[in-house]
Amino acid sequence: MKNITPFSRLFLGFAIFAAAPVAVHANSMTPRAVVELYTSQGCNSCPPADQALADIAQSRDDILVLSFHVDYWNYLGWEDPFSDPANTKRQKDYASGLQARYVFTPQVIINGTDVVRAPDSSHIANAVDRHIALPVLARLDLTPPPNSETLPSGTLTLEASADVNADSRMHLWLVGFDRQRSSNVATGENAGRTLKHVNVVRELIDLGPWQGDSRTIPIQLAKKCDGGIAVLVQNGPGGPIHSAVMARF
Repeated sequence: MKNITPFSRLFLGFAIFAAAPVAVHANSMTPRAVVELYTSQGCNSCPPADQALADIAQSRDDILVLSFHVDYWNYLGWEDPFSDPANTKRQKDYASGLQARYVFTPQVIINGTDVVRAPDSSHIANAVDRHIALPVLARLDLTPPPNSETLPSGTLTLEASADVNADSRMHLWLVGFDRQRSSNVATGENAGRTLKHVNVVRELIDLGPWQGDSRTIPIQLAKKCDGGIAVLVQNGPGGPIHSAVMARF
């Protein structure tokens, strides 16, 4: 993957405000890479990939891992409580961008460009390390992080220098995720198993295209999440990820 240089002076500012007597700051960071796992509790080959993602999350704090639960397994006897049609659409957008004929689970996609088949933690880590690290283009300021009674909300402020190409297909995604979730699966291919997942995407918000103009965007998540928030700067939907920023709660 080639290093993305035209955006080297791009800055994003993101602030979340919630009523609280004490302000608690959550530091933000640009991960080395974004690792997306497309998975389902209805798929009997997915639990090893779920565990691989958990291993990566525990051993590598420089990587943003996200579990996207798809809904096309739900008709086989178990409805995945974390599945979302938006996750399935995102995976199909990747399939179109990567010129793949079909989607499948488990599937790991790194930085929107690299598919890891038969994923285990070593395969994922090796694939990540082959990528040039994502450039630092963004900052998240959370003051304070949302708690169990509040929904994340605030503003996303974008400022770009003149060298950002206005014709580029930059697209902005806001992601809210839970740190860890589990389910006792009663039916389907994984019946009788307790399945655990990390960084489960609970909400994916399309903030639309961005052509390099300065703006402030109000945001509001409709669902609570206890893991963190990330912003992805990406080509189109289903294209390469130029940069990302995350803040864990």
